[in-house]
Amino acid sequence: MDYRVLLYYCYTPLADPDAFREEHHRLCLRLNLLGRIIVAAEGLNGTVSGRTADCEEYMRAVKADPRFAALEFKVEPVAAHTFQKLHVRVKPEIVHSSLHHVRPHEKTGQHLSPQEFKALKDRDDVVVVDVRSDYEYNVGRFKNAVTLDIENFRDFPDRVKRLEEFKDKKILTYCTGGVKCEKASAFLLEQGFENVYQLHGGIIKYGLEEGGEDFDGKCYVFDSRVAVDVNRVNPTVISQCYSCGTPSDRLINCANPHCNAHVALCEACGETLAGACSTTCQEHPDKRPYDGTGLYPKQSNHYNPEQALLSYKAPARPQ
Repeated sequence: MDYRVLLYYCYTPLADPDAFREEHHRLCLRLNLLGRIIVAAEGLNGTVSGRTADCEEYMRAVKADPRFAALEFKVEPVAAHTFQKLHVRVKPEIVHSSLHHVRPHEKTGQHLSPQEFKALKDRDDVVVVDVRSDYEYNVGRFKNAVTLDIENFRDFPDRVKRLEEFKDKKILTYCTGGVKCEKASAFLLEQGFENVYQLHGGIIKYGLEEGGEDFDGKCYVFDSRVAVDVNRVNPTVISQCYSCGTPSDRLINCANPHCNAHVALCEACGETLAGACSTTCQEHPDKRPYDGTGLYPKQSNHYNPEQALLSYKAPARPQ
């Protein structure tokens, strides 16, 4: 496979995010990369795909900047681009949360390598905490992990009180690639939790380095693959078909665009309901044609990344 997917983040101060965004966008265009990149005053967060040689040059260019010396890339081989567009955007945070005051580059939970995480996760004095959203952990999570019933990471601070009973234990947080854990673990320290750790590199790195052992189901990812296998040791399926309840990790978007629910739907129910999550949605007059995948990426035939660069307008600064 001559393509790669790169998943990465780095919390580091950027004095001029707008200028960095334009420079970084040009780099991605030159290397024919596609994906989603977020730039903020607090750092950089992205997932991109491209040919192997282009990805290698991109990694060299990013690491050559002293501000990103600590950045680590999670690299996975793929058959083709996993994105249809390139978006490089400036936002207030590199991961949307309600923790604007938290500065992970100054203080955060102790990083655990995948090997260290594996050695600790089953101990009696440890609790493993999934800081991701419900649609992510419903398709895959570590055995016995505590989930917090959140629809969006910005809800995390309101759920921390549910962990009070574990204050005397070691808290091991994890997420897809590590970026959410940086803020989650820092906030837990702020709230008085003393022994807070995070899986460095997240589920993806754990899968690459430790075979994904004891991660049940699949890992939700934010590209066209939707969910990927990470467990090569003792894999299992934990999600159920939204319609019939049989085990299924086949994620779709409901064919009714007004619903667009992101759920697991087995192939049989997918055919029966023509890609809809229910008979009501199946009968909706605006239902989209079902091609067997249940995925409806936005068409990008007229997308021009160069024009996107030229038409970019920096967000208005607060007065």
